[in-house]
Amino acid sequence: MQIVFHAGVHCTDDDRILKCLLKNRADFAKLGATVPPPGRYRKLLHQTMLAMSEAAPSDDARDVLIESILDGDETERVIMSNESVFCVPNMALRSGAFYDKAQERVRFLSELFEGDEIEIFMSICNPATFLPALFAKTKYEDFAEMSFGADPRDLLWSDLVYRIRQNNPNVGLTVWCNEDTPLIWAQIIRELAGLNPNEKIKGGFDLIAEIMTKEGIQRFRAYLARHSTMSEIQKRRVISAFLDKFAREDMIEEELDLPGWTDELVDELTEIYDEDVFEIARIPGVNFIAP
Repeated sequence: MQIVFHAGVHCTDDDRILKCLLKNRADFAKLGATVPPPGRYRKLLHQTMLAMSEAAPSDDARDVLIESILDGDETERVIMSNESVFCVPNMALRSGAFYDKAQERVRFLSELFEGDEIEIFMSICNPATFLPALFAKTKYEDFAEMSFGADPRDLLWSDLVYRIRQNNPNVGLTVWCNEDTPLIWAQIIRELAGLNPNEKIKGGFDLIAEIMTKEGIQRFRAYLARHSTMSEIQKRRVISAFLDKFAREDMIEEELDLPGWTDELVDELTEIYDEDVFEIARIPGVNFIAP
């Protein structure tokens, strides 16, 4: 069986991907992919992996989990989503690194579903916007406490990706930039479901509709209706052009309100991030989705 996890990260999704997957649940089931409700697996997997920190899983753990998650459904591919599968927001920068236990959590999943094909999907984000957003989700009142003393310039997503790959070489890993999500939304959903690039899905433009003005989305849909034979690459160019003109400012502006942060630091973090993304795209074994 193919076991697919969308693992966030925090502050990049707000369950939008899960909602889109559930919208397509019936259609995906006909194609051999099951999208179980999150109530069947989020708490269950969390408790199971906590227990695995103390002891190895029982011999029948996999079958018990599959039975609980699928509830009698037969399938070839199971798709789950949980932005806290690596940890809760308060611990996201533990040890002064992004998700220091992520490689261990992925290993736990491999051990739980031994014999199955495991895939991890995750989005990354410019630390200049990710860190303030994460800070707002945590219990901390001081950024240095949340980051466990780390300099934000030293926080690299490539470090996280390398740790997951090197410790779990048999696990598939798909990565994309959160900033690109509006352009590649449909591809993300299709790849999560294991569909071919031309397969029809529901909600392929849900995210665009959320961040574009009403006039913009109406014009966009009318344009698509007049140009129904466009390729995915052409669609992305059209989406980019419409977002340039019709994006809602309240939806695309990011809060960067952290004490002591300057425009110079934001620019520096952005430059480091751009270089880090280039590095990630070159890591062997990583499926990097780019516009």
